[in-house]
Amino acid sequence: MSEAIPIAAMAGAAAVRPRRPSLSGGSGSAAARADRRFAGLVSSTGILVLALLSAIIIMLAVGAWPALRVFGPGFFINPVWDSVNEVFGAGIMVYGTLVSAFLALLIAVPLATGVAYVLTELLPDALRRPIGVIIQMLAAIPSIIYGMWGFFVLAPWLAEHFILDVADFFVDVPVLNKIFDYGSGNSVFTAGLVLGVMILPLISAMFVEILASTPVVLKESVYGLGATRFEVIRHVAVPYGKRAMIGAIMLGLGRALGETMAVTFVIGNATRLSPSIFAQGSTIASTIANEFNEAGFGTLKLASLLGLGLTLLIISFIVLAASRALVINKAGH
Repeated sequence: MSEAIPIAAMAGAAAVRPRRPSLSGGSGSAAARADRRFAGLVSSTGILVLALLSAIIIMLAVGAWPALRVFGPGFFINPVWDSVNEVFGAGIMVYGTLVSAFLALLIAVPLATGVAYVLTELLPDALRRPIGVIIQMLAAIPSIIYGMWGFFVLAPWLAEHFILDVADFFVDVPVLNKIFDYGSGNSVFTAGLVLGVMILPLISAMFVEILASTPVVLKESVYGLGATRFEVIRHVAVPYGKRAMIGAIMLGLGRALGETMAVTFVIGNATRLSPSIFAQGSTIASTIANEFNEAGFGTLKLASLLGLGLTLLIISFIVLAASRALVINKAGH
């Protein structure tokens, strides 16, 4: 009999379930209304962003339709931009945009990796924070300042001390003598260099956070096996944060693709196609900035400029899709 009482008590306790707080009145009802308001606000902001993006796409597509109707799909690859004869193609601008952005990544990513390595592994704490703040302050400099620096300082220096020497070095090398042919200070290479300096603080700041987030126990374990600092970064920190690092690189690429004022100052704004990175060129953004005021309302030139904007949007979507696919593949491994 004495054993039956605890068993019954346990059965009764198991049968009693915890009650959820009532939301029908009092403070519970207020909490429910607050949750509904918050959910509605968040949903509204998401819908607003999608609506704005859709409006931009529709505006560009409708505005560019006259040019696409005249020139067809070849508009996106046609290397002729002739305002006098009203023959317009985006090929030159697409080439200049992609090449300058690629050069920017080629310059910025190794430098950002080195900066992140120094800040996370080599510098003492007393110097790490002030130097990191100084590097991040470069991101706050307006793009027009970078453009003026590139035009008045960097381009003349490159023309006098770098471009001629590199062209002389490769003058007898097939293929490379076309890529590094003689040119001027205002060139696609100068634009890529300026863009690389501009996106360096953004990528390096994110790389610092990524490398610093690597668990200490992983790094200490590899150090205990006799690995060097470079091996720890190469085989532990970078693989641990590679997804975030790819995202940081794509974020920098997005800024390089859409940069306008700094590139307009230093690229030369020439609507001709050349394989040399030291030749003058143009990008989608610089061409729109230079010629938009000259295009009358309802003209074919205005439609072509809107077509350039649509082209840049398509390139951005392709880059975003490629980066997401790359991140997913990396995550799968």
